[in-house]
Amino acid sequence: MARSSGRIIKNPFMSLTPSPRSLTQLFPVSPLTSLSSSKKTSPSHSIFVLSFVFSVTFLGISMFRFFPASQDPIQCSIVSPTMSPISPLSLPPSHSQIILASLLSGLNSNDEVQPRIGGTSMVPLPVHLVPGDLSEQEAEFWKQPDGNGYRPCLDSTMEYRKRSAKISIEKNRFLVVVAAGGLNQQRNQIIDAVVIARILEAALVLPILQVNMIWEDESEFPDIFDAGHFKKTLRADVRVVSSLPSSHLIAKQTIVTQMPYGVSPFWIRAKFFKQLNQEGVLVLKGLDSKLSKNLPSDLHKLRCKVAFHALRFAKPILQLGNQLARRMWIEGPYVALHLRLEKDVWVRTGCLTGLGPEFDEIVTRIQKSQPQYLTGRVNMSYAQRRLSGLCPLNALEMARLLKALGAPKSARFYIAGGEPFGGSTKALAPLAAEFPNLVRKESLARDGELSPFLNRSSALSAIDYLVSFNSDIFIPSHGGNMARALQGHRAYVGNRKSIWPNKRALLPLFEDPSIPDEELSRIIRSLHSKSMKPEPRKKERDNDVIAFPVPECMCRRRSAAIF
Repeated sequence: MARSSGRIIKNPFMSLTPSPRSLTQLFPVSPLTSLSSSKKTSPSHSIFVLSFVFSVTFLGISMFRFFPASQDPIQCSIVSPTMSPISPLSLPPSHSQIILASLLSGLNSNDEVQPRIGGTSMVPLPVHLVPGDLSEQEAEFWKQPDGNGYRPCLDSTMEYRKRSAKISIEKNRFLVVVAAGGLNQQRNQIIDAVVIARILEAALVLPILQVNMIWEDESEFPDIFDAGHFKKTLRADVRVVSSLPSSHLIAKQTIVTQMPYGVSPFWIRAKFFKQLNQEGVLVLKGLDSKLSKNLPSDLHKLRCKVAFHALRFAKPILQLGNQLARRMWIEGPYVALHLRLEKDVWVRTGCLTGLGPEFDEIVTRIQKSQPQYLTGRVNMSYAQRRLSGLCPLNALEMARLLKALGAPKSARFYIAGGEPFGGSTKALAPLAAEFPNLVRKESLARDGELSPFLNRSSALSAIDYLVSFNSDIFIPSHGGNMARALQGHRAYVGNRKSIWPNKRALLPLFEDPSIPDEELSRIIRSLHSKSMKPEPRKKERDNDVIAFPVPECMCRRRSAAIF
């Protein structure tokens, strides 16, 4: 979400080092080693032990048919996570039962199913089986799309790997980046910061998250993201340090606060490389959407590596987000709705709430008194904005869309996002009337679980991200950084179903009373059939590879590295 202009910049030279963790390595003793080291062993006992070892080994090999294995390559420039997540929908019933039984059989201390971290990529919980007692439309609603054989592939070119040997140990040039905005806006700037550091062959200081006086969120990078994991995952691409070394603290620092939109790698090197060589430190602010979306192939892959592998949430956030996701998942399939119904969203989009004159007047008054908050197309009326697809779907419109898509009335919905303007009861009433099983993180969490994050909007957004990431279906009511990030992330880890409402086509249909419900449902399902499949990135539209990882970060090659 947009932030006000009043900001406090934290000292970029203060250490952002997360709390140190003690790391230990365990070296289990092999049964064969124990067997060979025994001084006295009877022949019958040896035969028994060997038979036992052979049986266990055979069983372990057999299990790999059903469970993806974590890979840990040593010579590769990227640590490979697991293969795509297990989808019971794509397996015969017997295989699905084996997988689900294993997941529920107490393989962890809490006897709960939990998302797994495969290598460096987070793997979501499995999608659910489609129940057999649903109508054809309802079954189609829950059905996962065909991934068309696409799998992650981040193998870089030989030239990129050769240059990595020098760049990954850089100690003279340092890039400092100040990331502003909401969580997902900051996330985009962090991704760009890594790419720019690579272009400039500079070491990257852990990005500084700018403090916002309105939201009063003073979170630093290690409060939101796993800093150690971030450094480790990118160590073959860019050197990441917690703070500037003492030798550079007194160096002259150029602070760049404005850059053109869509700049190329060539522009960045021509503008900053010589200066950075001379001064040793470059500070960049206001990076949002400044880097071009059309980059060389290696840099696209680096963006995906940062977004889908390096930017793992900090452990407290990850644990709670996964716990809430498990609580939703264990009850059956669920849909995550990212409803943009907050007051500031209505103000910034220039739209009306649909809650009645009282609330619309409040929004209109703010829009007139503070026109700087309005984002783009200032001269358009509310009606023009709405029919152009620039307004969020309100609760009534979302309910009509879900009904037309075939969502069962008994379906369970996780509502992501901030507190709706007008309060949840009033703002969500039309949706709750059609689909009563609505859940928010506040009702899903147990006593005290959200307390550490109540004054940290970025952490709360991260929890919403995790629960939405693990859902069977994700549907945003409006565009935005979180919606685009989840669309791409869910495609990357297994082409999980995401439905992007075609608002330009939808709203005229909703306003035409002559269309029978059955025909309306058929048209709307047809409109959204393409949005559920892997969609290649369109260069002419400057689509971000983070939202559309095909084909730069995903491919069909049989020999491609699977992440």
